[in-house]
Order: sequence, then structure tokens, then C-alpha cells
Amino acid sequence: MTVHALARTVAVLSATLALHAVTGTASPASDGVSLTESTISWSTVKYATSAENGFVSGSLDKKTIVDRTFKTRVLENRYLKVTLVPEFGGRILSIIYKPTGHEQLYRTEVGVPYGMNAGNFYYDWLMVYGGIFPTFPDAEHGRTWLKPWDFKVVKESASEVTVSMSLRDDFAYSAAPRQFLKGSTGIEATYYVTLKADRAALDARVVLKNPQVRTVDYEYWTCTTLAPGSDPKNPKTTGGAEIIAPIKAYSTPAWSAYLSGGDESAGLGRSRFEKLRHFRNWPTMGIAYAAPDMQGGNFWGVINHDNEEGIIRIADNTVTPGLKMWTWGFPSFTNETDARKDPNEARPYVELWAGVSDQFFHRAQLPARGEVSIPETHSPTVGMSNVTDANADILINFSAEASGVNLQFFSIEPAAPLRVTLTRGDAILFNDAVKADPKNGNRISAAIPAGHSGEQVRLTITTAEGKELIAAETRIK
Repeated sequence: MTVHALARTVAVLSATLALHAVTGTASPASDGVSLTESTISWSTVKYATSAENGFVSGSLDKKTIVDRTFKTRVLENRYLKVTLVPEFGGRILSIIYKPTGHEQLYRTEVGVPYGMNAGNFYYDWLMVYGGIFPTFPDAEHGRTWLKPWDFKVVKESASEVTVSMSLRDDFAYSAAPRQFLKGSTGIEATYYVTLKADRAALDARVVLKNPQVRTVDYEYWTCTTLAPGSDPKNPKTTGGAEIIAPIKAYSTPAWSAYLSGGDESAGLGRSRFEKLRHFRNWPTMGIAYAAPDMQGGNFWGVINHDNEEGIIRIADNTVTPGLKMWTWGFPSFTNETDARKDPNEARPYVELWAGVSDQFFHRAQLPARGEVSIPETHSPTVGMSNVTDANADILINFSAEASGVNLQFFSIEPAAPLRVTLTRGDAILFNDAVKADPKNGNRISAAIPAGHSGEQVRLTITTAEGKELIAAETRIK
């Protein structure tokens, strides 16, 4: 389904972008999860597309704003309110973390087509909406971002709701720029989204199938546009945003090499990541890739240091080793204008992408009758200034100095009692039951008697019954 501009000007209400409440639907029980239907209105400037989704030359009118209404599906438990828009790219559009009331994902207020006839995108143009969504079988947003995905309820109970959004690549754009794949690949994609009653994180799984008797070239990337800790009515990446990823270096395409100015240290075209992890250090738009890739690190995301709220993707990044980073640059935040008075595409958000290859246009292969499964967890965080280790149960920020041990952690199942143990050799520094705080997060400090630089401190977090949830070690600095 393409986005066709309306033939008339639509009056724009101040509540255009609000997530509309479901009439007559109560909030879920405190210990349950619900699935409801609703709608959302989205504004764009006026434009038109062809039957193949190509941009109609001369149709862009930035002075006229039009509306479109999408049907949404809303998954909700005591911690999260998650809004899906299957009919426009099969996307997770919104994740509101209820203990703080803040949005975790970016959503543009007024969509603006850009890149027309520049040869950068499959349909030779693009328009950003936001959220989290699968992109395939090509690089640079692929060819499905504006397509309707089929929606199904897989499981619905008080303890778990799982839904799916699916689409088959059986279409092609005849005027696609030459660097993109020709014809259709036949790949069948299904995006499973799960919310459980006891979890403060959203679980998802992308399954790609090649039903053909031949190997096909393809790319797959999960695109996330992140704005943790922001106003649900005006979600955006804030000035205090930091990209959190366990990587040391990044590389850039030749046209984007200016991002590494002043921070080059690892060879031509590659730089230390310490500077670029901060949104404030992006001078303008650009692409950066984890170099050489994620190297097995299983998490990345963004923390908003203005209120220490974050959103972190946790996954097996041996399956998705590529991390692509993009922003319009920090001036998109400092020079932000009224989107309705000055519609433009350069808005303050951080795009992080998980790919089956290391960079765009480095294609992977899906074997005949082959299948790829990509499970991932999207977890909010509160009260954490960094993440050093993470899994689908716990996220931690763990460090030690001669003066003591510092631990911040976020439990994805906040109601479950925990036990935290810190040791240095045979010495127990901390060993106690802890109740997770879903609103503020948890911080534990412990003194280190006669600690010496280089010695190891070990952390273990278990359930009350003794099941290990996470273990980590750090050296005293």
C-alpha cells in the first residue's frame, strides 16, 4: 500500500500524532497482558507515488500537509504499551515505558519525502516514519518499508500475547537504481512480536525463508529509530543521547569520512568509537559501521543522559554482526524547527541497524530452502549510565576501583526477587536479597578492603531460588 497524497488540504489538529485510545477498552490487569485495536493519524507533506511506489516528479508540495489514518494493534502489560502498525512497513511504532511514562522510539511528526532521483534508495526516494522495522532484501531501507504486512494473532492469553506480521518479496521496481537487486527474491519474512505479562521488555523474532531451490543473494537489517526517555507527544533523541555498544572502533564510507575528523587512531578510514558514541559529536549527517563488526557483542542501544533512560537491543550478533549507525547530525537537535511550519527530513533521531552482513551492499546468501531466525529483545533501562553486560533477563553496568565496586542494573522481570553477590577472591563484598525497582533502576556500591589494581571482582545475580541470571567479572582499576 503506497502513501498517496490527498487531493485536498486536510485540517491538521494539534492531536494529529497522538496514539488514539481504544474506546471502551480498559487497561490490562496488573498481572496480565492485553491486545487491542486502535488507530493513529500521521501527517505528511503532499506528494504522489506511482503504482510501483516510484515518486511522481513534480508532486512534492511542502506547503500542504495531509493526513492518513492507520489501524494499530496495541500490546500492553503493567510495564509497557507497545503500538504496532502492520500496514506501513510491519513496524513497532511506539514503546512507552509506563513506570516513567516516556517514549523509547522516535516517530516523525510530519513525513517529508527526500532523496528523489539521487540513486540512494530502492524506490529512488525515502520517507521516514520511525519505530523498529525489518528491512530486506536490499540495503538502505530495502523495498518493504511502505508495504502492508499481513497481521495474525499467534497466541493470546493473560500471560502472553504473540502476533506476527509477514510479507513475501514477490514484487520489484522496474526503475530501481543499478546497485540494488533486480527482480524479486521470493524471500518470505515473518516478524513475531511477543509481550509477556511479567516482562518489562519486548521480545521479537524475525524469520526469513527462501522457498526456492536456488540460493539467493539478499540483505537483511532491523532498523531502529531510538528516542529513549522522551515525551510521547514529541518523541525525539535528546541532546544527552549516547550510543551504547561494546565496540572500540568504527569505519565510514568515503563520503562520510568527516565523522572521524579529530579522532582517527586505528588506521585509514577507521576511528576510535569513544567520541562518536555521543550524539553531540556528530557534526552533520553520516554513516558509521562497527569495525570490523560487532565481534560477538550481544547488545547495543541508546541512553538519554538527561534522565538516564535507555532502550537496548539484545540479540545474538553472530547472526546479525553488522551495526550501522546514522544521524542527521547534532544540529538537527540544536537547530530544530517547527515541523508543521518548516517540514524537513533532518530531525533529531538516532538510527541503529542490525544486519546479517557487516555493511550496506555487502550481500549475504540464503541457501535453497534455507531459513534464518533472528531473536531479539528490546529492553528499556532506567537509572543506568552505561551497559557493560546484558542478556534477556538482566542488564548491568559493572565497574570497580580501589575505592569500591559500583553496580547498576535493570531487571527485565522487575517483580521477581533477586540475590546479588559480589566477591573478590574468597572475600564476600556484598551478598543480599534485592528487589528490582522498575521506575528508578538499582544501584549497589560495596567497599573493597585492601583492593589492588588488576584484581578481579565477580558479580552474580540469581533468582531467589538460586538460578543464575547473569554473571560478570571486572578488574579493579
